Amino acid sequence: MIAALDHVQLAAPAGSEDALRAYYADILGMTELAKPPALAVRGGCWFRAGPVQLHLGIEQDFRPAQKAHPGLRVTDIDAYAARLEAHGAPVQWDGDLPGHRRFYSHDPVGNRLEFLEPAT
Repeated sequence: MIAALDHVQLAAPAGSEDALRAYYADILGMTELAKPPALAVRGGCWFRAGPVQLHLGIEQDFRPAQKAHPGLRVTDIDAYAARLEAHGAPVQWDGDLPGHRRFYSHDPVGNRLEFLEPAT
């Protein structure tokens, strides 16, 4: 039986780790996790925010997904959107999910991310 979601893995091109760290750690405020040595040699990086983990794995023929994305629940969504925009990350608001406020943004390699908060 499934007990919980452990992590979501997104793909990234080789050599993009510094840009990913700048985005996921510095802009999104996530903490980088040390990868196990056997996996660290493959490149990429892992991040955590509370119980949420995102793993960025290196893919040789990388192409960002056009539709697939993690949905990340945030608090104070307006302030969070402003934080991304202040760091040059475009924000695209979408009002189509009943009971939620949400926007989309892309990481530096083109991965789509959804940020949402239940409407009050």
